[in-house]
Amino acid sequence: MMDGAAASIRYPLETPPEMNEAIEVAEGVLWLRIPMPTVLNHVNVYALDDGDGWTLVDCGPYRPGAVAQWEGLLTGPLKGKPVTRVLITHHHPDHVGMLGWFMERGAEHWTSRTSYLLSRMLVLDVEVEANQTTVDYWRSTGMPSEMIEERRGTRPFNFADIVHAIPPGFRRLQEGEVFRAGGRDWDVRLGGGHAPEHVTLWSRDDNLVLGGDQLLPSISPNVGVQPAEPMADPLGDWLEACERLATYAHEDHYVMPGHKLPYIGLPTRLNQLISNHHTALNRLQAHIETPRVAVDCFSPLFKRKIGPDVYHLAMIETMAHLNHLYFLGRATRELDADGVISWRAV
Repeated sequence: MMDGAAASIRYPLETPPEMNEAIEVAEGVLWLRIPMPTVLNHVNVYALDDGDGWTLVDCGPYRPGAVAQWEGLLTGPLKGKPVTRVLITHHHPDHVGMLGWFMERGAEHWTSRTSYLLSRMLVLDVEVEANQTTVDYWRSTGMPSEMIEERRGTRPFNFADIVHAIPPGFRRLQEGEVFRAGGRDWDVRLGGGHAPEHVTLWSRDDNLVLGGDQLLPSISPNVGVQPAEPMADPLGDWLEACERLATYAHEDHYVMPGHKLPYIGLPTRLNQLISNHHTALNRLQAHIETPRVAVDCFSPLFKRKIGPDVYHLAMIETMAHLNHLYFLGRATRELDADGVISWRAV
């Protein structure tokens, strides 16, 4: 959520493809864009030409209009050739939503094991009201009681709302593996923090990198603590992944991200993604010299007013930063009788 734009990042293509168009970013690699009705109003999809068919990297959400758009793309820029493989970078619904629709039409599912298990589990887990674990988590953040009651009375968002049913079975992608698609050999390198075992692909034959949400320009992906694992340290996972991937990054890498525009300047961008969080941690630690609850810590992290449209994302990302300070020994946490956690700098 935190801004990381800089003049040193270059964007060779300043205009994204229209809804039913594709832009060839390199020989055999097409860039498609799928709209979404959210603050971040699109997701990027890439089609790799395998000769007799296509490998898709991510596929967008399953929502009204999505099938019609894909049917137009398949008969238009994808030239009527079948999608034989869908490679999912990570399990989030804007990236995996149409997977099951393609699998019903013969496509294989390629992804990391954790991405497969999470997407399969979540699409089967439909809730009509917030479960007690989630309510307890909201309370622990200091969320106002009236907001908790309002949320308890509202049907929660379900993964299946924008994700097609996913059939069982997949082809696992692992760290260090090499496979061929789009006329290139790709190294598989796994990220983390935003999503566990997030797949990134690094071409051995040219300077292309398919970065998903691990390697975004201009914005940082949400790194959040989820109610099901309130003591997680996703920010630690994020920083470790960025530092490790930085050892592979070169100035001429041309990165195809999951959102925003393709860019050049990966070493600089990874340094930003690391340093932005370290400076945010320092601001947060200073802020909790006086004990505070999580929802009173938005201002030092995001440096802007947080509205209802991003309140949840801000809350879980704030918890990620507080947990990380705690695990570093830079903060303490105290749970009161009402289940609210107060955080204080060490």
